[in-house]
Amino acid sequence: MDRCKKTIVHVDMDAFFAAVEQLDNPHFKGKPVVVGADPKGGKGRGVVAAASYEARRYGIHSAMPISRAYKKCPTAIFVRPRVKRYCEISHQIVEILSNFSPVIEQISIDEAFLDCTGTEKLFGSPFQLGMLIKTTIFNKTGLTASVGIASNKSIAKIASDLQKPNGLTICEFGNEKEFLSPLPISKLWGAGEKTVSYLHTLGIKTIGDLASLPVEILENKLGKHGLHLWLLANGIDERCVESDETIKSLSEEVTFERDTDDIEFLEKTILNLSDQLARRTRQKQKAGKTITVKIRLKNFETHTKSITLPNPVNDMFSIRDAAIALFRNFHWQNNKIRLLGVKISNLCDSHSIQESNSMLFDITDSKEQQKKIKIEELFDSLKNRFGDCISKASLLR
Repeated sequence: MDRCKKTIVHVDMDAFFAAVEQLDNPHFKGKPVVVGADPKGGKGRGVVAAASYEARRYGIHSAMPISRAYKKCPTAIFVRPRVKRYCEISHQIVEILSNFSPVIEQISIDEAFLDCTGTEKLFGSPFQLGMLIKTTIFNKTGLTASVGIASNKSIAKIASDLQKPNGLTICEFGNEKEFLSPLPISKLWGAGEKTVSYLHTLGIKTIGDLASLPVEILENKLGKHGLHLWLLANGIDERCVESDETIKSLSEEVTFERDTDDIEFLEKTILNLSDQLARRTRQKQKAGKTITVKIRLKNFETHTKSITLPNPVNDMFSIRDAAIALFRNFHWQNNKIRLLGVKISNLCDSHSIQESNSMLFDITDSKEQQKKIKIEELFDSLKNRFGDCISKASLLR
């Protein structure tokens, strides 16, 4: 069966936080700029949130301890994050992208997918489309973006990273496997540091190595995740670009390596799932009223329980509290659990939360709530890009 020829675009802003600081402070241009915690003369305990390309020449990179960054370049310009400003520019960029496609999926504060299938008569070839997107962003914001264009999301995201900064990389339709084959396995979207290290022990160094491995081996070693990575390595990714309007629910779940009845471990898992789910929900600028918990027992029996809250939520605490309460109402004792999941549904735009907050809190509390939301947005972006090495404590020290 012939695949449908799609044009998927991934737009990734270059060193976004640092670039915004250089944009707003002309005397920062051409100089090493580090956004993050206060270095405190090399004694700071936080981490780097972003580094300009000038700072990267000194070996400074995101998620690096701020003390080490200071030692590498004590003359760098160290600035604290300005969340409100980054969000403002991010909204401008999404507005620009909406001129190229109505189907936009923003996956973090500084990157988004577009489905531009069928726009050739409007914008020309993939090369012309990519250049037009980059030029328009630069002309309207003064910032550069790197763009990847391919037939699916995974390859488009990989492509956008190959010629940074200010790059444009296109994978021609039908050339997916050849495009991916020589790239290091670490470039594969979804292959984290631990997975990459494990694959190296199997002698898998490139995406081509992974693609040529019998899929049964990966399924045996890594389960469903192994199958997922094998498909991506072979250039197969059927995920659609999801605009916010098409999303009906969001969920997170985990299958344990060993069935367990450890309540403390299970409830900690619910906390982690709730945190991940809350971040994704905020990322989509959504909030939900219905929380559902799913458990699958060792005999594969699957049960769900749901609760509908009086107001829409998208914070970890509200989701966690509802999920924990639901979990404690399951009658699974004398059994063991192999899977846990948390879902949020009955979604609405997140501005509904702001409206609710204005009625539920006084002016002071409402301002404080908005401040927390802005801070959450920053950490959402950092954790999406750099994983669990970024923590709220580490950045705010």
